[in-house]
Amino acid sequence: MSVDLKLVREHVGQHFAAAGLPAAPDTARVTFLGVEAIEVLRFGPGPDRMVHYVSAGCSRHPMGDPGQLVADPVLGPLAEIVVRLRSSGSDTGLARSLAAVAAAPVVEGVVLAPDALIDLGGPLWTGPSGPVPFTAVLLGESDIADLALAPPREPVRFLAAIPITATEAAWVRLKGAEALREAWRSDGVDTFDPDRRASQPQ
Repeated sequence: MSVDLKLVREHVGQHFAAAGLPAAPDTARVTFLGVEAIEVLRFGPGPDRMVHYVSAGCSRHPMGDPGQLVADPVLGPLAEIVVRLRSSGSDTGLARSLAAVAAAPVVEGVVLAPDALIDLGGPLWTGPSGPVPFTAVLLGESDIADLALAPPREPVRFLAAIPITATEAAWVRLKGAEALREAWRSDGVDTFDPDRRASQPQ
């Protein structure tokens, strides 16, 4: 039996209500051939201009080893994806890109976890000045608490997805996720800025 997404929506709504964003989110429903629909909830912007995008649908079924002939319908990690950006006035295509990441466990058999790199191979969205340079996301921990479910199911984790450029994605493949994060810290890169410059790790 699949996870009730109403629990996911309520949990996320409570998180943002406690953070001062009580309004009901805008919701986009994205479908891919052969995959159950993924919803993308959009909260904000708040006074800090932050907009929060959260998937609802990735956690319907446990993520498992793609080499298994039969997927376990109950046991296995569960996750949803979170993107946080400062509002730039346009995010055309971002909901579909986020949904594509959330659908990756079903479509590509990947297990979403911190430090995972998901490359979509094209701009994640179109901003006011045109397509953005970000073509992949790097997953990490978010500030949304896990959603506990009745045993034996694992809790739903909410993973932050940081948009990154092709150059940054190559750096992750070469040196690892933490090396890129350290480069961001050293360079003072604001990963929530949709107009940020790409980091140039050495």
